[in-house]
Amino acid sequence: MSTDANEPGDATASTDSLDREELETRIEELEERLSSVEADSGDGSKKMSIIATKGTLDMAYPPLILASTAAAFGYEVTVFHTFWGLDILHEERSKNLKLSAVGNPNMPVPNLVGSLPGMDRVTTKMMNKQIRDNDTATIEELIETSLDMGVEFQACQMTIDLMDYDEDDFYDGVTTGVGAATAIQDMADADIQLLV
Repeated sequence: MSTDANEPGDATASTDSLDREELETRIEELEERLSSVEADSGDGSKKMSIIATKGTLDMAYPPLILASTAAAFGYEVTVFHTFWGLDILHEERSKNLKLSAVGNPNMPVPNLVGSLPGMDRVTTKMMNKQIRDNDTATIEELIETSLDMGVEFQACQMTIDLMDYDEDDFYDGVTTGVGAATAIQDMADADIQLLV
């Protein structure tokens, strides 16, 4: 007696049925794994950690521009300011940052001329004029924009104590009381680490 291939008792039909069951089980397992990986990766945001160590006019811009740009791209950004980098966060000092005429090979002033008294004042005025003429954001504007975008500016507590800074003189929103251990942990957790 012959049977039709589409009858329920057919061996081929039971194999197809088992394959479908195995496939459904496998899909469920993969979906569980994917959920687990997504949970482990948190919200998927990327982190950037910047260490700012210099407080001259030309070195104040790089960490601020990088921080605000990264924040605009959705990065969680922390900028740890230590030693002269604290001048960037100081409301008064940040408005009077200087540009050295000596030791910068790209300055249009030879080192011999740059070492003359008053040349730092001249090169600083030249740079500030160029900033105004190009309608470039000021240090204060970059800090305020960055804070509005969620950038965390941290002031090194050891440097605050060493240099006798008054924490009240920093911009509103600056985090104080932060040490090197916190900065190192932040760098370890970050996708991008920069020293400026």
